[in-house]
Amino acid sequence: MGLFVHLLVCLLGTGAWVAINGVWVELPLMVPHVPEGWLLPTYLTIIIQLANLGPLAFLLARRFFWACWGDEVGVIYGLLALGFLACLLLAVFWQKTWPLGASQYSLALLVLIFFLALVDCTSSVTFLPYMRQLPPRHLTSYFVGEGLSGLLPGLVALGQGAGTAHCVNASLVGNSTGKLVPEYPEARFSVRTFFLFLSAMMALSLAAFLVLNHLPGLAKRYRDRQESPDGSATAMTGHQPTGRAIGSSDCGTFYPRAQKACVFGLMAWANALTNGLLPPLQSYSCLPYGRPAYHLSVTLGSLANPLACFLGMFLVNRSLSLLALLSLAGTLLAGYIIGMATLSPCPPLLHSPLGILLIVLCWVLFTGLFSYVKLMIGKILRDEGHSALVWCGAVVQLGSMVGALAIFPLVSIYGFFHAGDPCNSSCPS
Repeated sequence: MGLFVHLLVCLLGTGAWVAINGVWVELPLMVPHVPEGWLLPTYLTIIIQLANLGPLAFLLARRFFWACWGDEVGVIYGLLALGFLACLLLAVFWQKTWPLGASQYSLALLVLIFFLALVDCTSSVTFLPYMRQLPPRHLTSYFVGEGLSGLLPGLVALGQGAGTAHCVNASLVGNSTGKLVPEYPEARFSVRTFFLFLSAMMALSLAAFLVLNHLPGLAKRYRDRQESPDGSATAMTGHQPTGRAIGSSDCGTFYPRAQKACVFGLMAWANALTNGLLPPLQSYSCLPYGRPAYHLSVTLGSLANPLACFLGMFLVNRSLSLLALLSLAGTLLAGYIIGMATLSPCPPLLHSPLGILLIVLCWVLFTGLFSYVKLMIGKILRDEGHSALVWCGAVVQLGSMVGALAIFPLVSIYGFFHAGDPCNSSCPS
C-alpha cells in the first residue's frame, strides 16, 4: 500500500506542470503553422504571468471566504479536470485562426494555453498544502512527480523529432547561396497526437487524485484535519511538536521569524532561476556548441530533477547553512550559463569537447542542486503547518514571475542574446 500511495502522489505531482511544460517543448513544431510565428514563445511568457491571477485569487478566497470553501480538495479536482479538458480541446483547435482587425490570430490556442497556465500556476498553492494530509515521506514523491512533468513531455517530444534539424546544402532546397541551411524533417507523429498524450497525463493525474483522496487511511486523516482546521502538527500527528533546533530531520521543527524569511527567500531565489530566468537562455547557452549539447542539456537536466528528489529520500538535511551553500553553488553555475548565453554565438571553448562537457554539466548540476534545495525547503515548511505550504506555493509563483519578467525584455524586446546560424558559424576556429 505504501508503494501504491507513492505512485499516486507521484502522478499527482506530474499533473502540476506537465501541460505547460508540454506546450514549451512542442513549440518548434507549432510555430511554422500559426500566424504568430516565433512571437508565440513571447505570448506564452506573457500568458503564464497573467495566469498568476489564479494563485492570487485563491489566496484572497482562502483569506476571506475559507469558512465557506473548507479546503483545497475541491479546487484540485476542478484544476485537474480543467487541465484535461483544455489539453483535449487543444488537440482539436490549436491550429484554428480567427481574424482580429487586419490580422489572423490563434485565439483558441492562446485562450486554451491561458487555462493550462492557470491550472499549473494555481497548483503551486493547492497541491503542496494538500500534501500536509499525507505522511512527510510522500512529499519527496510529489517533487519527483513534479520533476517528471518536465522530463516526460521532453522525452516524448524528442522521440517525435521536435526541434531537430539537419544541415544541408542550400542548392538542394532551391537556394543558390551555396551555404548550408537547416532542414527540419517531418515529425514522427502530429502535434494533435502530442496534445492527446498531454490529455492522457492530466487524466492519469486526476484519476490518481481521486483514488488517493478516497483511500481509507487518508480519508480518516482528512476527517481529523476537518475537525482541527488550524492544521497544526498536533492535530495531524497526535503528539506535541518537538521544537528541535535547525538541522533536525524529525517532524515538528518550528523556526524563528528571521529563519523563516531565509527559507522563503531561498525558495523564491531557486524558482526565480530555475523557472523564470534560466529557461529562456538554454538555447543561447547550448546551441553554439551544437544541437547534441542542447539536447543533452535538456534531457539530462530534466533527469536531474527527479533523481535529486529521489536522493532526497535518503539524504535528508534541513540545515539552512547547507541549503544556502548549495544555493550559492547553483547560483555560480547559473552565472556560468548566463555568461555563455551572453557570449553566444561565440562562447569560449566553442570548438572543444571541453566546452560541450562544461555547459552540459553546468545545466545538470544547476538543475539537480536547486531541485534538492526546493525539496528540503518543502520538507521544512511541511512541518511548519498548512499555511506555510500555502505561502510556499505563493513564493514559488512570485519567484518564477520575477525571474521571467526580468529576462523577458532582454530576450524578446531588446534582443540582447544572439543565437547565431546553426549551420554556418562565423566564429574563429
